Amino acid sequence: MRARRARALLFLLFLGLLGGCATVKPYQRGYLADRIMRYDADAREEAREGKWFEAREGSSGGTGGAGGGCACN
Repeated sequence: MRARRARALLFLLFLGLLGGCATVKPYQRGYLADRIMRYDADAREEAREGKWFEAREGSSGGTGGAGGGCACN
């Protein structure tokens, strides 16, 4: 009985994973490449907010990039 349930659960899991597969035609890729589909869709907005924050706080840096801190690089 336990093996039967395990097989049924495995089969249902397989069907669920199979449903996520799709073939995309070349002309449909433009729709999938939309800005909203990207992880960093608001990168420009975040950059603007960072610039605004630096101007408001009177500080900058610490948001990436490598450097020594002594300004010798």
